[in-house]
Amino acid sequence: METTKRCFRVDRRQISYVKFILEAYDNVAVMSTLDSREAVIQVTIAPGCETMVDGIIQGLAGEIGVMPVEGAPAAGMSGKQAIRMPDKMKQVEIEPKGSLFQMKEKLLYISTIGCQMNVYDANQIAGVLAPMGYTGTDTIESADMVIVNTCTIREKAEQKAFSFLGRLAKIKSANPSLIVAVGGCVAQQEGDAILKRMPHVDLVFGTHAIFRLPEMVRRIESSRCRIVDVRMSDTIEFDAPVDGPLTDGQISAFVTIMRGCDNYCTYCVVPHVRGREASRHPDRILEEIRMRVDRGVREVTLLGQNVNSYGNKEGLCSFSELLARVNGIEDLGRIRFTTSHPKDLSDELIDAFGRLEKLCHHMHLPVQSGDDEILKRMNRRYTRSAYLEKIDRLRAVCPDIAVTSDFIVGFPGETDRQFQATLDLIETVRYDGVFAFMYSDRPNAPATAFSGKIDEPTKKRRLQALLDLQGRITREKHQAMVGQIRRILVEGPGREMESGDADMASSRVQWTGRSSSNHIIHFAVPEAQRDKKELLTGAFADIMIEGAYAHSLRGRLIDGPIMATPGKGETSVAA
Repeated sequence: METTKRCFRVDRRQISYVKFILEAYDNVAVMSTLDSREAVIQVTIAPGCETMVDGIIQGLAGEIGVMPVEGAPAAGMSGKQAIRMPDKMKQVEIEPKGSLFQMKEKLLYISTIGCQMNVYDANQIAGVLAPMGYTGTDTIESADMVIVNTCTIREKAEQKAFSFLGRLAKIKSANPSLIVAVGGCVAQQEGDAILKRMPHVDLVFGTHAIFRLPEMVRRIESSRCRIVDVRMSDTIEFDAPVDGPLTDGQISAFVTIMRGCDNYCTYCVVPHVRGREASRHPDRILEEIRMRVDRGVREVTLLGQNVNSYGNKEGLCSFSELLARVNGIEDLGRIRFTTSHPKDLSDELIDAFGRLEKLCHHMHLPVQSGDDEILKRMNRRYTRSAYLEKIDRLRAVCPDIAVTSDFIVGFPGETDRQFQATLDLIETVRYDGVFAFMYSDRPNAPATAFSGKIDEPTKKRRLQALLDLQGRITREKHQAMVGQIRRILVEGPGREMESGDADMASSRVQWTGRSSSNHIIHFAVPEAQRDKKELLTGAFADIMIEGAYAHSLRGRLIDGPIMATPGKGETSVAA
């Protein structure tokens, strides 16, 4: 028997919900998105299940307005109908506004620790739980479920997660029905050990289990069982865009394009908690970005542990080809990405900075150390000279590109001479900014077994020396921008300037935006415009830089907001 296909139009924000409902009925129907911009979906129905799916769709039509596409077979059912589920499924009732689809609102509190990918995952978590009636809350005490989205990349982040979980015990004692869940990298690393350590925790789910959350939560709600799911897969099993929540006025969003890592740096736990490298299909990535843009997002940051190797294992397009496709999305203003591994930074990707007008002029290129011997012990698979060659090529293609990096100080065996090589590299490159950390042993990372561990006072001293050096360079680079014009994407209003401010009149309000080079720029607008957020938030504006600080710049709006997508590069004019 052949399958039946039917097409429907649905509110874009409800596409993930429809997919969730259909897939709750095993082997009955599969939903695909035919046109994400027009919100047209296609439902492929298994033989003999047409009547049941018609009833499901009719129930959704009564709830969220699913409508047959003109010319396509309609559900054609009315009134209340009983549907017999195949195999193990029980009989349920579907009505246009039946109780099956009307769920009690429940409050969800998510605490996210760690990287940008964890921020994205938190959005995914909220999105997959929304069809179950969960909406966000900022108050832990009012929550029906608290999820701690954890990070284990450094010891401090792991300690922070367990400290937060410990404080939840008292709240759970006062509210026994509260569901406490732990997700992210610590959950993947520790598994059921968390349940033994934390008796008040109900659920531990790993980095690959986000799309299995609804079923686990449903089981806990019905039977108050305790569940651990840290199963991993070498492929991305579920790749539908999730329409997670956006904050009011949000104009920037993260989009994960791949997960996991195959590099196995000796200090890093990522391959053990995020798994092997796997890339999403470019069509699903583009669909998700368009969904975000339709909701007001003007800038996206593409995320991956090593975006430079995107698509290689699966035979998909290259990362630079993906950037070109994203560059063509209408109404998207800017593209950023992180993180890049230097060994995989191709000439094709470098050239993209000279030809893609929406690609921001900023590259985060972690180097970790300036000494070849330490780089080898870290298993980074490039040399200092190879790294510098790529920096030179980036600046040749895009002279105004801002370069930032990551450093680890106190790696096992690092001598004073080797640390000095790192400081020399910073002086040579003159980064716009860096993230620097003291080495700490991580579970499963090979460097944990290395000899020559550096004592804490030495690591702290080296870290401070590195930060002092980079702080001086950053201030010098910021000061050199005074008198230039920079185009920014306005993120929104900030604090009101205090009376007596030496630089700005107290009758003006400070706004904030970022340049293409990722510099934070504050500027003032007249008080008369303070309530006209729609004129500035999400718009592009040209700012004359008038002041430089350690972490930001200050300027003045020289023209009205520019609503159109910016042209190539950004304005940089000496006064």
